[in-house]
Amino acid sequence: MITSKQRAYLRGLAQTEPTIMQVGKGGISENLIKTVSDALEARELIKLSVLENCGYTAREVADALAEACGAEVCGVIGRKLILYRESEKNKKIEL
Repeated sequence: MITSKQRAYLRGLAQTEPTIMQVGKGGISENLIKTVSDALEARELIKLSVLENCGYTAREVADALAEACGAEVCGVIGRKLILYRESEKNKKIEL
């Protein structure tokens, strides 16, 4: 578990990060979970956006992906969500 201070720090770091994935009408598939997991391993902190045609809210997508990937939800702002998971091989972010 990360603390609220750490979460706030990660949200600050995520402001400069580009949105690397979009969740659309396909929803949360096995393929999406694998891609998100790989991205978390490579970057530790990722930002996704949830499109209008997705059947889920951004919070639902964030919670489902975090659970499936073993990640932490750092924030959900509008249709954007920020996920964090410590990398096993290439650790970049020091909390």
